[in-house]
Amino acid sequence: MRFIRKKILYLAHRIPYPPNKGDKIRAYNEVKYLAESHAVDLLCLADNPDDIKYKESLQQLCRQVKVFPLNTIAGKIRGVIGLVTGRTISEAYFYKKAFQSLFDLWVFQNNYDAIICFSSPMAEYVFKSTALNRLARFPELIMDFCDLDSDKWVQYSRTAPFPMNLVYGVEGKRLLNYETKINLFFDRSVFVSEIERDLFISYFPDAKKLEVIPNGVDYDYFSPEESNLYGRQEANQPPQLNSQMLMFSGAMDYHANKDGVKWFCREILPLIRKAFPNVTFYIVGSNPAGDIRQLAQEKSVVVTGFVEDIREYYRAADICVIPLCIARGVQNKVLEAMSTAKPVVTTSIAVQGIGAIPGRDLIVEDNPRAFAQAVIDLLHDRGKMAILGENGRGYVLKHHDWNKNLAGLVE
Repeated sequence: MRFIRKKILYLAHRIPYPPNKGDKIRAYNEVKYLAESHAVDLLCLADNPDDIKYKESLQQLCRQVKVFPLNTIAGKIRGVIGLVTGRTISEAYFYKKAFQSLFDLWVFQNNYDAIICFSSPMAEYVFKSTALNRLARFPELIMDFCDLDSDKWVQYSRTAPFPMNLVYGVEGKRLLNYETKINLFFDRSVFVSEIERDLFISYFPDAKKLEVIPNGVDYDYFSPEESNLYGRQEANQPPQLNSQMLMFSGAMDYHANKDGVKWFCREILPLIRKAFPNVTFYIVGSNPAGDIRQLAQEKSVVVTGFVEDIREYYRAADICVIPLCIARGVQNKVLEAMSTAKPVVTTSIAVQGIGAIPGRDLIVEDNPRAFAQAVIDLLHDRGKMAILGENGRGYVLKHHDWNKNLAGLVE
């Protein structure tokens, strides 16, 4: 079959660079993969002013790139207005008129073969477009939901204090209705795992044209090489000799990550310290909030903030712990840790979209005492740690290759 180069417009609610957190990792790899064979134009938002400079990196991949700064305070105001006027917080938060104007201009000028929206709020630009209906040929519309955002809000509502639990509950219900509207209007709906797809079907049995495109891992980049962490001057409080290093990675202004590390420090780490008094828990990730920085008052906890090369922390760690109590989709932090051949101890909700086998490829425990005991047992058995790490990397190599997994994104 003759290959046809297509013109694609890609919309992202956050600039997909640097690829250092869940949604950015998936969006960046999609853009990179598509740009190798197609003409890709990128429209995106940046809620961090420091990220706007990365436009140049994306211009090396794409034909055109426009990054709109997103003022988070203004976005929250729009979100509140959206909430009180019967819409979702999400669609209002990420909507900008200037973005809409350029979207319509590019759509009218470029005769795109496909428009790909990454995350449900970006569908609003399709729904409010004045240009699409003026086209002689309608482009294919593809929504990459990634995971089911509506269910994440429902999870938040179960743990948040009053009155935010009510706000989150309303957002979850409205966002599910919005997601069903997208599914009926768009040509294809993509999810990151079968679990996410099946969850959507359980809420909306009439769903159509659903597909699963799993995440991948750059396993050449996240490889099990030796770390120079302890020999570097900028290393943040390296562990003492004969100590043990546990590590969690993730954006530390994200509620689910904050909730998980606080649970670990409160319920699990004290139990591990009874067996290994010199154990050190590294919380590695950007923008640690004040309540996370306070955890470092405990001598066995280190909060690094942003690091230039997270691989050195992966490679220096004895065990990667991922104690999430709230999660949706596929956790890239699990795949990255496994790719570096590190033993992983995590919770069932954190691996719900990953087909790795507990006990062979990683350890899964939800009870605090069982989680702590799993870490203690591994620290006592270096041979088991090595086997678990090797099996985990083997699983990643077999099931999470970006090129293989993304092959069906644009056929």
